[in-house]
Amino acid sequence: MNPVANPTSAYSSVPPRRASAGFMLAHPAHCIALGFGSGLSPVAPGTVGTLWAWLAFVLMAPWLTTLQIGVLIALAVLAGIWACTVTARHMGVADPGSIVWDEVVAFWLILWLITPAGFWGQLVAFVLFRFFDAVKFGPTAWADRTFKGFGWRGGFGIVLDDLAAAFCTLLVIAVWRFW
Repeated sequence: MNPVANPTSAYSSVPPRRASAGFMLAHPAHCIALGFGSGLSPVAPGTVGTLWAWLAFVLMAPWLTTLQIGVLIALAVLAGIWACTVTARHMGVADPGSIVWDEVVAFWLILWLITPAGFWGQLVAFVLFRFFDAVKFGPTAWADRTFKGFGWRGGFGIVLDDLAAAFCTLLVIAVWRFW
């Protein structure tokens, strides 16, 4: 039986659930995966999560060195794989839209690598990232398709497709800067 087609299979012991504030607060992994509440948005949770990431980055960047931000992002990716794995399993959905930590870490990576971009450069990065994350073509589609499911593979896939969207965003920005 395909665990993606039937999320209540052996990989998930609960019927599909919707995210709520109570669900988010029930487990630390849920809080992380749901972007500390930004994933609870009823409209465009991925976009709201990315906006939360942008605000968090702007607030933390003055207090951290470039190296510290890089280490934070690496740790956030690892924590995100765990949190997304646990939360998807508890929700009974392979890649729920309310899980936004993948957008958070991917957009932090973009902002970290384009620093010292100003507001307009960051806005362009935001629009490009949201485009690549929504359209899911090329490496983003491959990552999304290849790693669907429950368990660590699924949690890794949730994060990987947004890192692929970040790669596409950074590639466009690099070509733009070169040109």
